Amino acid sequence: MTAVSAAAALLLATGCSGGGSGPADPVTAEPPRTPAASASPTAPASASPSAPPAKGSVRVVSTVAQGLKSPWGLAALPDGNLLVSSRDEGTITRVDAESGELTVVGEVPGVASGGEGGLLGLALSPTYAEDHLVYAYFTTESDNRVARLLYDETAPPGRQLGAPDTVLRNIPKGVVHNGGRIAFGPDGMLYVGTGDSGDTGLAQDKESLGGKILRMTPDGQPVHGNPEADSVVYSYGHRNVQGLAWDAQKRLWAAEFGQNTYDELNLVRPGGNHGWPEAEGKGGGGGFVDPVVQWPVAEASPSGIAVARGSVWLAALRGERLWRVPLAGGEPSAAPQAFLEGTYGRLRTVLAAGGDRLWLVTNETDTRGTPEAGDDRILLLEVR
Repeated sequence: MTAVSAAAALLLATGCSGGGSGPADPVTAEPPRTPAASASPTAPASASPSAPPAKGSVRVVSTVAQGLKSPWGLAALPDGNLLVSSRDEGTITRVDAESGELTVVGEVPGVASGGEGGLLGLALSPTYAEDHLVYAYFTTESDNRVARLLYDETAPPGRQLGAPDTVLRNIPKGVVHNGGRIAFGPDGMLYVGTGDSGDTGLAQDKESLGGKILRMTPDGQPVHGNPEADSVVYSYGHRNVQGLAWDAQKRLWAAEFGQNTYDELNLVRPGGNHGWPEAEGKGGGGGFVDPVVQWPVAEASPSGIAVARGSVWLAALRGERLWRVPLAGGEPSAAPQAFLEGTYGRLRTVLAAGGDRLWLVTNETDTRGTPEAGDDRILLLEVR
């Protein structure tokens, strides 16, 4: 049995100060910070009927929450409130979207934080209304893994999470390049972005879960329509995937950290080899899938992405800005546009909030930023 299929077979093993909303706040008024089981849903599709405008806009509607410590993953509850993970503390906190009140719902047992590892991505079960399951990607002493936990809102604060049921284990871990983004696609399947964990050879090794985008059932099984029937590997040749989102045509987009030259926004192809470590950015040749957009690493270092109003929105860490990439089908319809540059520092996660709204999570308290009073924050944005 291969490492990939063995990992997928280990199912359901038991594993491992509040803030308020402010008034609407135009971007231009913000002071700068101190320096800084179905077929694949991503098969080719026709172009969008119309492209979004070449130039967009961003308005900060409110600060939803502040005082968060090393926030990473974000999930929206059906009642409009939010769950946010703390990478370093290993906890999940409920955010009241109206008052900004923070309530720790529980700690995920087995989390071993260190370097870029810890409690990372969050996602709600596609049948959350019935099962109340929250999925989490986290680092342990031996690996990265995905587990699901029952969230009981009626239990006392701090004790609202059940024991983790491991869905997938044996994702390589490292001090760097741990990946960590998880999301359920429009097909109801679970997608996982992983990193090469600092071992570049893993990205090209189809028997390894490192440096991949993975696709599986909510139970962690390979899905009909995957490139190989007995494998959860969906695409490979990735360095460190931390952004996953789908457009209106159900195409999968992914953000990826480059090394020294280019960061990438990729339109993911099932079975596609996205080039790392042989290629970084465009022009790799040799059958590699080129990124749709690339940036110098100082301008991006991308983490979360979201799709809203016909554009991909990309949260940049080192770049300390929110990028907008307007789409016409599978290509940009205009040059990428940057917003909030240097205003809120490092940006970790962006999540579609419906219509023209996005939630945006800052990341100044992760040991690499320069936190100021109130950091870290969740912002509500209005975008065009």
